[in-house]
Amino acid sequence: MSDHTIVNLREVEDMAPKFGLSDGLESRFARVPLELQNSGVSLFRVAPDFRMPFGHRHEAQEEVYVLVSGTARIKLDDEVVDLRPWDAIRVPGPTMRCIEAGPDGAEVIAFGAPSDGNADVEMTPRWWSD
Repeated sequence: MSDHTIVNLREVEDMAPKFGLSDGLESRFARVPLELQNSGVSLFRVAPDFRMPFGHRHEAQEEVYVLVSGTARIKLDDEVVDLRPWDAIRVPGPTMRCIEAGPDGAEVIAFGAPSDGNADVEMTPRWWSD
């Protein structure tokens, strides 16, 4: 018998309300429910024209973001990149990043590795300002 775990990402607990972000963002972190040991996967559903209210970077963990539906922009340090559905973008750990949904909103899957469950994240509120 194989050793696997299956989880529907849309059924993972939405953590955004715990951080006061539920009006424009769903954040479903599946590392623990999937019993991942060395990586992470998350689902973000971003309301139309909503910009995540913080930028973040990691000490070591690189991430890949896949825009599943809608439109979005991602700010990477000083560069803004437009994303189309099914675009995948790799972001090195130390690069500051922040996502903004387009007029139709956005659904994004994020993959990160390595991840040992420790928070090697630095978050900066209101990092992306015009």
